[in-house]
Amino acid sequence: MLNAKSLLDSLLAGVNQTAGGQGARGLADKAKEAWNNQSALGKGAIAGGLLGVLLTSGGRRLLGTGLKIGGMAAIGGLAYKAYEDWKKDQGATALPPPEQTDFLPSDAARADEMATHLLQAMIAAAKADGHVTAEERARIDAQLENLGLEGEAAALIAAELDAPLDVGRIAALATSEAEAAQIYAASLLAVDPEAPAEKGYLAMLAARLKLDPALVERLHVQAARVE
Repeated sequence: MLNAKSLLDSLLAGVNQTAGGQGARGLADKAKEAWNNQSALGKGAIAGGLLGVLLTSGGRRLLGTGLKIGGMAAIGGLAYKAYEDWKKDQGATALPPPEQTDFLPSDAARADEMATHLLQAMIAAAKADGHVTAEERARIDAQLENLGLEGEAAALIAAELDAPLDVGRIAALATSEAEAAQIYAASLLAVDPEAPAEKGYLAMLAARLKLDPALVERLHVQAARVE
């Protein structure tokens, strides 16, 4: 049976092994625990494992430029802090702890579902510049075999790689505002947000997710603070 959360965490863990990830600074106490096991990302690059092959293809070879995340918990922590700040800007009262929300779901089935969606979002975002060539796909397929993934895991990744780029399909994965924020955060962390194609993709994704522009800005602020 596919454990998408474990798969996502494992694929991103290769970054920490490669670049010696360090903890992020500047997060509120509620989100800090989600960032304890950081993994390093370049802007538009995840090194190590399958995602390293995918996200460093097509000119996205920027490992070591400073952007860092860990697994699913770190993505949730980033999105939670951005969401919390956005709500404070609106005069809202304090939010529940992230563990009591869709940012860090405690229910195993819900966490697994969300991890699947985040993985789908990251792979889709990585394809936004259209640079996954036939040669690069062959390298990815070879890496899939080398990773020794179980059938369901390999099938999930292959299906997402083969799927036409459809921002509406990715946006439709979100079942709550919290999940929408996380899908956007994961996509943001998987690309260079200043590259024209990726920038356009993120703008379309934010619109389809129906995210408030101020929340999108907060998500970008949090991503920029990750060191």
